[in-house]
Amino acid sequence: MTDLADPAAHGFDAARLARIPGFIEEHYLAPGHLPHADLLIARDGEPFYRMTMGHARADGTPLAQDAIFRMASMTKPLTSIAFMMLLEDGKVALDDPVTKVIPEFAGMGVYTGGGGDAPFFPARPATSVMRMVDLLTHMSGLTYGIQNRTNVDAAYRKGRLDGHPSLPGDDHFIAELAKLPLEFDPGTGWNYSVGIDVLGVIVSRLSGKSLGEFFAERIFGPLGMVDTGFSCPPEKAHRLTDSWAWRPADAPMLIDVAEKSNTLREPRFQSGGGGLLSTTADYHRFCAALVNGGAPLISPKTLALMTANHLPGGADLTTLSRALFSEAGNAGIGFGLGFGVVIDPAKTLVQGTVGEFHWGGIHSTAFFVDPAEKLHMVFMTQLFPSSTYPIRRQLKTLIYAAMAQSRA
Repeated sequence: MTDLADPAAHGFDAARLARIPGFIEEHYLAPGHLPHADLLIARDGEPFYRMTMGHARADGTPLAQDAIFRMASMTKPLTSIAFMMLLEDGKVALDDPVTKVIPEFAGMGVYTGGGGDAPFFPARPATSVMRMVDLLTHMSGLTYGIQNRTNVDAAYRKGRLDGHPSLPGDDHFIAELAKLPLEFDPGTGWNYSVGIDVLGVIVSRLSGKSLGEFFAERIFGPLGMVDTGFSCPPEKAHRLTDSWAWRPADAPMLIDVAEKSNTLREPRFQSGGGGLLSTTADYHRFCAALVNGGAPLISPKTLALMTANHLPGGADLTTLSRALFSEAGNAGIGFGLGFGVVIDPAKTLVQGTVGEFHWGGIHSTAFFVDPAEKLHMVFMTQLFPSSTYPIRRQLKTLIYAAMAQSRA
């Protein structure tokens, strides 16, 4: 993607945009905090700024604009859209019980504390029914092993239930989850979880296709996302980046060498919560559809429903989340059906717009869409975990500071 529009034609100051690479170089690349950075900014679906810097691999290979990245949780918005496409098809409703498609969950109780291991966890019957909407909003009572908080989290880690590609498949994943208790009664709390992985299984069961096949036919094909999938094919392996992990008081540690990466092989389990690989250009195409009201994937009213705050009482993540995303940086951020949603820009302490929606991945990738401004951003790098640096907030500041003409 080399053809860029004139920033001024889209209401942006080119001189202010030119501050971004210097900031990234000074604060992240030169000190060795990040290996690389790729940023695309677009308005009305048309890219007007692109910055590609750093090295894609530990051997110094320069980062190219067609580099392939591990998207991790930036998979979740696509799975959520896929589910809503089936909702529009009349195959499912948001208030349907999850057991309508996942009968294995019928006997799941709620964790009551103490030790134990499956199937010996102390649990009580749930007082509410888990609904499809609870999966989308992370209010299902499911969890993530990466939370490192409870014995239930530990059981998820032991079973590799955080969407690990080595899981024997959808049915195994569901069967193992069903052996474990919920963290709370569905609909009564917010806990970042494998709920979107469960949603991916639901998409597969309802459509009669694998999640990857559904994505290819209903999302990737229509949008021209030619480099997105659950594995990196051999003919594109040279474009795959390495991945690193942060270490305190030391240089980042190489954790996934591209030439030997498991992502070069088809996964046994297609994780709707975190399994996709993609490029900046491909994810831009997805965001451009969202800026366009969801077309050609879903209707504008469906997207409006997805990007409303569904947390009870209009709460934000800091007040409702039980672990991850309870940090002060999420003040003013609600949650919709698959997206974080800005409900109070003043509380976020970062420029933005009510109704802006976003998410990111644990390798520090990120995107946001501002419907009122018809603006979106895609940012790619590969550093685990995403909480290491405040780069997402800093990029938002730099981008909005370069806006010369607001439409909101």
